[in-house]
Formats: sequence, structure tokens, C-alpha cells
Amino acid sequence: MSSPNLHPMLNVAVKAARAAGAIINRAALDVEAVRISQKQVNDFVTEVDHAAEQVIIETLLTAYPGHGILAEESGNTHGAQDSEFVWIIDPLDGTTNFIHGFPFYCVSIALAVRGKIEQAVVYDPSRNDLFTATKGRGAYMNDRRLRVSKRTRLTECLISTGFPFRAGDNFKQYLAIMADVMPKMAGLRRPGAAALDLAYVAAGFTDGFFETGLQPWDVAAGSLLVTEAGGLVGNFTGEPEFMEQRECLAGAPRIYGQLVPLLAKYSKFAGVDDKMRASDRMRAVSASTKPNADESVDLYARSTVTELDAPEAEAPAAAAPAAPVQRKLTRIRRDAPDAPREPNGNGNTGA
Repeated sequence: MSSPNLHPMLNVAVKAARAAGAIINRAALDVEAVRISQKQVNDFVTEVDHAAEQVIIETLLTAYPGHGILAEESGNTHGAQDSEFVWIIDPLDGTTNFIHGFPFYCVSIALAVRGKIEQAVVYDPSRNDLFTATKGRGAYMNDRRLRVSKRTRLTECLISTGFPFRAGDNFKQYLAIMADVMPKMAGLRRPGAAALDLAYVAAGFTDGFFETGLQPWDVAAGSLLVTEAGGLVGNFTGEPEFMEQRECLAGAPRIYGQLVPLLAKYSKFAGVDDKMRASDRMRAVSASTKPNADESVDLYARSTVTELDAPEAEAPAAAAPAAPVQRKLTRIRRDAPDAPREPNGNGNTGA
């Protein structure tokens, strides 16, 4: 199926995204030569980010000089300040991946009209994958119409997320969230570029996505891709107004509906009772990950003993009487390396 004729504004955004992608691909040939600076701990920006952003802004404002610009690196210093049309730009989402040569990063461009996202482009230059959407016209990857995953059971789903990496991020909260969600799904992934994560939800490559601490340029384009592909996007409590709230949840409708009850208590918009339950859960998970020195060996033994001793559990009844598992492990630990052993009835030495 071929994509429909692109909206004129979307055509310009595609041109800008491809120009930025060309800059990124040239730099990717020699990543070690790229100059890198640090905005804050673990938050990097490169000369490639700035060059890609500049070419995007020039392309957009050449076509639409009366439009506004909101960009990750330069803020709203370009374009008209009072326009109803605002381009929201992330020139290189996944900068940390890029500077390590890890090929999961993208260009993200969205157009908001009176605060609502109406055009979206997410371009993956390393794979030459172009994701586009126009409000009301569907979402596409290259020439293929996108639909979110058809899975309905969370236990079969692959969910993507983003882990805390900035100073001040609530790492204990994420530990609790992972403890709640990981046993209930097929897998949890952290690729490292939210815009492309959302595009993958739209394409059905993953079934859902959640993350906190996100800015509008991280989610603007990807959110339209998801909704135009039949999915839902909101905050952790399921409310649709999420763009400025720094938390994002997206997924196929039935999976979204199963993730909201798991994540709602961790939302900053949760009620008092939910927040108390979240605090209790964070304390419990935090305590469980910090065993004292005396317990560490026993905790490991308890976590592995079932698997290690499963074959022995099926041994014939005529075998020597089975000792308690922990006692057997203790006896093995106490054996002296040079201690003589008595032969058993089979002519072999035994513990």
C-alpha cells in the first residue's frame, strides 16, 4: 500500500528531517571525531545536534517564516513568538546512543496548531525508516500504513521504557515500577530514544511504552503516530493531556488499559491513597534489594536451588535418603579439599 499524498506542511517537515539525517549519517562515519559537551550529568549534546537543528529550522522557516519554533537545543528563540503554528523539534533524539555508535536514534519534528499536534515526522537515518502522520489521515512507515499491535494479553507483550539517568530522577520509583510490571509481560526494553520508541508502538513492533521526565519534543511527533495508528497516549493515570506533564504512556488500546492500573499510583497526579501505596511499594522493593551480608549467600541459594536440584528430585526411591537442600549445600561447602573419603558400596567415593 502506498502512502497518500503528503500534506504540504508534512512534505516540508520530511525534507527537513532528511536533511538533518544526512548530517547525522555523515557524522556517524567517524563518531569519535564528534565534539561532545554535557548539559548536565549523563545528558549530552554534540555539534551534530546543533547542526541538525539548524538545518531543520532553516528549512521550516524558509517555507513558513511566520511559524513558531520550539527546539530542544535553542528553545523558542527562532521563529514567530505568537504564531498559532509551532514546530516542535528534537534534532537528534538518542544522543547518548549516537555518540556510542549504538544505532537507535532519530530526528523528530511535529507541528502543533493551536496546541494540538497535526503533523509528525520521525526519521531513523541509520535504517532510512521514515515515519509520518497527519491528523485524521493515518500513520505510515515509508509506504506502509501503520496499525498498533493486535495483542490483547499483557503477558504476551513487549513493552519499551526509559530508565532514570539524570541527577534527581526517582530511581527507587522505577525499581518499584519494574518490580510490578516485569513479571506481567513478555519483556521490557530500554532502547533509549523516546520518539522512536513511540514510532515502534505505532508500527506494532512493541505493544506499549512508558517513561517519565520527558519533554514535549521527545513525545510530540511520536504521540500523533500512535494515535493515528489506532493506539492511545496519555499520562500514567490515563488522562490524555500529557504533553507538558513529563510522563507518557502509550500502547494498543487493550494493553494501554492494562498498564494504567499498574502505573497510575506512580503518577504525580495520583490521589493521596495511591501515592501512599506507591511509597509503601517503593520502600518494600528498596529493602528487598539490599540484603545484609549474612543473608546474601542464603538469598542466592534460595533463588537457584530449585533449578539446580530439579534432576535429583526425580531420582529413584532406592537412592540414598535425600537430605534437606540447604544442609546438602552446607556439607559440600564444608568439605576439606584434602580430606580422605571412604569408598561407598559402588566403589566410588561419596560425600
